[in-house]
Amino acid sequence: MSLSIIVPCYNERANIAPMVAALDAALTGIDWEVVFVDDDSPDGTAQQARALAAQDRRVRCIRRVGRRGLSSAVIEGALSSSADYVAVIDGDMQHDETRLPAMLKAVTDGADLAIGSRHVAGGDNTGLASPLRVKLSNAGIRLAQMLAKAPVHDPMSGFFLLRRALFEQLAGRLTGQGFKILLDLMLASPRRLAIVEVPYKFRPRTAGESKLDALVLAQFAGLLIDKTLRGTIPLRFITFSLVGGVGVLINVLVLELARRFGMDFGQAQTLGTIVAMIANFQLNNQLTYRAQRLKGARAWRGLLVFLLVCGLGAIANIGIARALYAENHGGLLSGAAGAAISVVWNYAVSATLVWRVR
Repeated sequence: MSLSIIVPCYNERANIAPMVAALDAALTGIDWEVVFVDDDSPDGTAQQARALAAQDRRVRCIRRVGRRGLSSAVIEGALSSSADYVAVIDGDMQHDETRLPAMLKAVTDGADLAIGSRHVAGGDNTGLASPLRVKLSNAGIRLAQMLAKAPVHDPMSGFFLLRRALFEQLAGRLTGQGFKILLDLMLASPRRLAIVEVPYKFRPRTAGESKLDALVLAQFAGLLIDKTLRGTIPLRFITFSLVGGVGVLINVLVLELARRFGMDFGQAQTLGTIVAMIANFQLNNQLTYRAQRLKGARAWRGLLVFLLVCGLGAIANIGIARALYAENHGGLLSGAAGAAISVVWNYAVSATLVWRVR
C-alpha cells in the first residue's frame, strides 16, 4: 500500500459505505486502503465496515472494546499500517476526500505534513453546524496558534497526511488523549516541521451527530497544558486536581447558602461536602475520564465508590494535617500537606476502582 487512510469513528454506520465509495472515486491511480477504527459503536459501525471489507480488500476495521477517544484511535490505526504514507480523515464525510491526492503530492514533494485547511485561500468552514461550533473552533485555533512551533492557519484540523515513518517517530511522544491529535503531533516533534496547508471546503454533516462540544475544548486546553509542562505531570492528574478546585468552590457556596437558610455550621458543611463530591464525580466522569465515562447503573455504582474514596481521603487529610501540626505547629503547611495527600489518594484510588479500564 502507498497510502492508508485512518478513519476514527463512533456511531457512523450510515457514513461507512459512502466514505469507501468517495475514496474509490477520489484516489484513482493510487494504491490505497482505508482503516476504520471504531470505538465499539452501538449502531453497528464495525459490522458495516466488516461487511464492506468482505467485498473489498482495501477496507479494514479495528474494533476497540473498553477504550475510547479520537486521538488514541488514530494512533492505533496508523500503527497498524505498513503503507508509506498515512492520512487521517473524519468519519462524518465533512472533510473533502478529493483533496487527498494534492496532500499526498505535497508530502512526496518534500513537506513533512500536509494539512487540509479551512482557513487559507480557497478553504471554507461553512459546514460548521451552529454559531456555538464556530466559536468553539475559533477559540481552539487561537489557543493552538499560541503554542504551535510553526505558523498554521488551521491547527484544529482533523484532516492531514504525513509519512508513516514520521508518525512512528512521534508516536511515543503523543498524549493519545482528546480529539485534536494534529496539534499533539506538531508539538511532539523535536524539530520544526515543514507544513503545507491544502485548502478544502468543510461540508455539512448529512448523517449521524457531531461530537464537538464545550468539553472537547476543555480537553484541548488540557492538551496545551500537558505540552507546556512537557508531560512531567499526568494530564489526568492536572484535570482531576482542577475539578477538585471547582469542588472546593461549590462546597463553600453551598455552605454559605445553607447557613443563610438557618442550618448550623456542622450541618451546612456536611451538605456542602456531599454536594461538592457529587459535582466532582460528574465533572470527572464527563471530562477527566471522558473516554471511560460511566453510564446507567455503572455510574450509580461509581458514584457510591467515589463518595467512599473521597470520604477516606478527607479522613486522611485531617489526620495527616493534625499530626504535622502537632509536630511543628505550622498550620498552613500542615493543611497543605494533608490536602496534597488527599488529592493524590483520591486520584489514585478513583482511577483504580471507579474509572478502571475494563
